[in-house]
Parts: sequence; structure tokens; C-alpha cells
Amino acid sequence: MIKIDFFKNIFGLFKDKDLKRRVLLILLFLFIFRIAANIPLPGVDLERIRNLLQANQFLGLLNIFVGNTLANFSIALLGLGPYITAVIVMQLLTLIYPRLKEMYYEEGEAGRAKFNQYARLITLPLALIQSLGFLKFLESQNLIIFSSPFEIFRDVILITTGTIFLMWLGELITEQKIANGISLLIFSGIVAQGPQVFQQAIINFSIDKLNNYIILILISLLITAAIVYINEAERRIPLNFSKRVRGTKLYGGVSSYLPIKINQAGVIPIIFAISVLLFPQTFFQFLAATGITFFSNLAQDVNNFFQNQFIFSLFYFILVFGFTYFYTSVTFEPNELALNFQRSGAFIPGIRPGKETAEYFKKIVNRINLFGGTFLGLVAILPYITQIITGLSFAGLGGTSILILVSVAIETLKKIESEVSSRQYYNI
Repeated sequence: MIKIDFFKNIFGLFKDKDLKRRVLLILLFLFIFRIAANIPLPGVDLERIRNLLQANQFLGLLNIFVGNTLANFSIALLGLGPYITAVIVMQLLTLIYPRLKEMYYEEGEAGRAKFNQYARLITLPLALIQSLGFLKFLESQNLIIFSSPFEIFRDVILITTGTIFLMWLGELITEQKIANGISLLIFSGIVAQGPQVFQQAIINFSIDKLNNYIILILISLLITAAIVYINEAERRIPLNFSKRVRGTKLYGGVSSYLPIKINQAGVIPIIFAISVLLFPQTFFQFLAATGITFFSNLAQDVNNFFQNQFIFSLFYFILVFGFTYFYTSVTFEPNELALNFQRSGAFIPGIRPGKETAEYFKKIVNRINLFGGTFLGLVAILPYITQIITGLSFAGLGGTSILILVSVAIETLKKIESEVSSRQYYNI
């Protein structure tokens, strides 16, 4: 486990003028995000929208994911969903087009900047499609009424603009090098729902439900401890370095290890899974907007299909599990790693350098992903299990939210520690 001197790092963060300026900028950007998340679109009954979110399990989960913007029916209605979907599309395309993979992994910062630019360009049409599809879905539920095509066009443009604005805010936060902007925006949205969850807990409390509350608290503590443990857990592969003579000096001949995270993918599989679950429903609602009866009936059937709690949880688990393997296969290259070890004279005891080392890495990573993917999948569907066990509707905050909160908090604290340590080093 990595020990982080929290108070020492926070003090160091505000002691340095440049770091303090960056922190204040991030807080300003988060404040702007929360303002945008609370500016509602015109002509909507917010109370009926919130009742729908409580009745629809997927929309309730999506509302957590986008930072409560759905419940407020704000101009940032879709949050960063379209951008994340665009990133998924680009990651999938790297498996089809080797040129994209080379751009992202071999061309350094310039290649990643170009890759991210393509993702931004894809975000715009996706935001247009998803915003129109979602508005048509609400219209089919009689939750919103459009008196003219202009009103639909107006709201689609506002929602799309809100998504692009949040994407820009996220990049501004990332540029400060203290936190990942996209993750931090999602984190702040979940934290913003905390008071509302506590309020519901207090309102619904009664003596006969005391045991359920105790069970919920115990489950929350256990899953938090498990998430922290798994996030920091790693498989250490022993490494030896062969001795090499350069001039009159002897190099190598030492032992070390390669740490491989048990949960290499972090919260990415859950975020990807939510985006994928959102896309088919909004896409079919987009087709239903054509007025063709077949598409309208198909959109309703798809919505009813995902309303089944068992089916939804099963699909959610499978997607999280699958994306764990997918994301790791994209970010972890056993062949390249084995080649680098061979060049540097490093080898695993009992394993031949080259192809056998690459196969060994693949086997190890597949075993780790089996455990990590299963763990993430169970964490993802934990809210529904918790609701069944406790019978408390507000228990939907659940594992997904805790996982995102814990993972983003640990990642941010590590970046803060890195920045503070580097400043202290240069000031010596």
C-alpha cells in the first residue's frame, strides 16, 4: 500500500504560489460546472423528471454518472457521456486501424493530441444524436411537450453545447496537472448528490428500518475497504538483470520486480459500460423521431427490455467484465514489454527472453483480469443487490459511486504528492 502524507502534501500544495494558483483554478472550474449542472432547460416539470429517475434504474444510474444533471434537466443534461462514447469508438478503431494505434502509443504527446482531437470531432455528432434521442424519449413519456420543431432544435443545441463546454472544462482541469479533468468532473457530480442522499436517508428513517440501515452502512464500509485494497494491490513479477561490462565498469547483476496492478483498468470499464448502455436507447429514440411506427415500437421495446432489473444487471456485468479485458489489451502490450526487457538485459527467472516472456505476461494478465473484471462487475451491480437486501431506494449510490470516488481520490492525491515532491526537489 502506498502511504500518502495527506496533510503534509495539502500544506505543501498551498505553500507554493504556482500550485496554489492551479488549485484555485480547478476549484473555479468545478464551481462553474456545478452552476451549469443547475441551469434547467425551459418548459420542464422537474418533479416529474425526478420521479422518472427513481422509477427507471438505468436513468437513475446515468444521473449519478453525469453529476445529477438529469434530475435538474440542465443544459449539461448528457454530461460527458458523448465524449466518453467517442473515446470508446476511437479505442475500438485502434484494433482495426494500426495507424491509429501507432499514433496513440508511438508518436508521443503529439500523437495523443491528434488522437484526442479526433475524439472531440466525433463527440459533436454523438451529442446531437443522444440529445435528440433523449428528448424524444421524454416526450414519449409525456414528461415534456414541444409545441414546435424550433423548441426541439433549441434544446438539442443547448444540450450539445453543454456537453462541449464540459469537455472543454475537463481539458482545462487536466492542463493543471493536478487531476484528471474528466474524472474530477464525474467525482464532483457524485459528491454533489451526497446531501440529497443523506436527506432521503433521514426522511425515510424509522425504527423498524434500523437493521436495514446498519446493513447498508456495513456494506458501504466493506466495499470501500475492498475497493481501496484492490486498487492498490499488485502482482509483483521477479526480474533479474544480466551482468554487462562497459569499459572498466560492471553493470547489472541485480534483482528487482515488475509491479502489475490487479485493477489495471480502474473505473474506465464502468464508465465505458454506462456509455454503451446509454447509446442504443438514445439511438432508437432518435430513429423514433422520424415518426415511423416500426421505429417507435422498436424504441419502446428496447426501453422495456432494459427496464427488467435482472436483464439490465446481467448486461451491465458482462459489459464491465468485457471492457476490463478490452481496455487492458489496448493499454498493456506484452510483446513490446518483452522486447524492451530483452534489449535492457532483464529476464524473468525460469522464463526465456522474447516470445516465451511475452506469453508469460499474457497468461499473468489474463488471470489478473479474470479477478479484476469479476470484482468490477460485482461492484457495478452492487446497488441493485443492496436495494434488494435492504429495501432502501436511496441505496442506489452503491458500489459504482464508491469506486469512482475512491479511485479518483487516490489518483488525485498521488498527482498532488508528485507535484509537491517535484517542487520540493527543485527548491533544494
